[in-house]
Amino acid sequence: MTKRKKFVLVSSILTFGLIGLQFIPLDRRYEAIIFFSGISVLLSAWSLYSDLTGVSWFTSMILPALYPASVGLFYFLLPVNVFSRVVLLSLFGIGMYALLLTENIYAVAANRTIQLVRAAHAVGFLLTVITAIFLIGTVFGLRLSFLANGIMVAVILWPLFIKGLWSATIQKNISGTIWMYSAVLALVGGEIAMFTAFLPMTPLVSAILVSGYLYVTLGLMQQQLQERLFSKTIQEYVWVGIIVFLAALLVTYR
Repeated sequence: MTKRKKFVLVSSILTFGLIGLQFIPLDRRYEAIIFFSGISVLLSAWSLYSDLTGVSWFTSMILPALYPASVGLFYFLLPVNVFSRVVLLSLFGIGMYALLLTENIYAVAANRTIQLVRAAHAVGFLLTVITAIFLIGTVFGLRLSFLANGIMVAVILWPLFIKGLWSATIQKNISGTIWMYSAVLALVGGEIAMFTAFLPMTPLVSAILVSGYLYVTLGLMQQQLQERLFSKTIQEYVWVGIIVFLAALLVTYR
């Protein structure tokens, strides 16, 4: 079986698994999501097995673990109608297939130079932000204390930063610089989440605000690691951050 056929098969299995989650009793929802995420990791490892080496076994499994979990949690928040769920299921299947293609490019690029890395960066970056929005939105939706929000958001952001920063250079190991940057950026993100908990924002708006921070900082750090951080690039990311922040305030205080 070719790798593309494996990717299609894995994406289809996980899409049907997402459908099956709706039949799980509510008191078993989170256990089911954890199991669903674990199955995704196993299937992803099987489909990517031939190209995974060294640190790729860790970095290539971060999004396959978190992306299905994020969509699974968001799936329960959707209105109970066929249209919205069909749309989400379709987007999830396409996103999962694109994610596996992206991870395959990263795994191959860790051993030799290929020309598809830039496209993989774009897809991986988009899926990282989407994953963050869904997971952080779920955290805010739990209505926990501001301290619990900060801790959980920092825990979510940490592996996303590790994966995003590592993919900028795709080395055979994760450097100490990446570990340090990821920890600091995740900690600051957790502090922003604690601050956001005091604002009268909906969970989704709060998640978009924190994910906007992820978008700006991860994008800038990736450009820095690739030695392409120019003043125009900084202005573009900063303006995106300002627009997201002002839009969140406008929606909240209108």
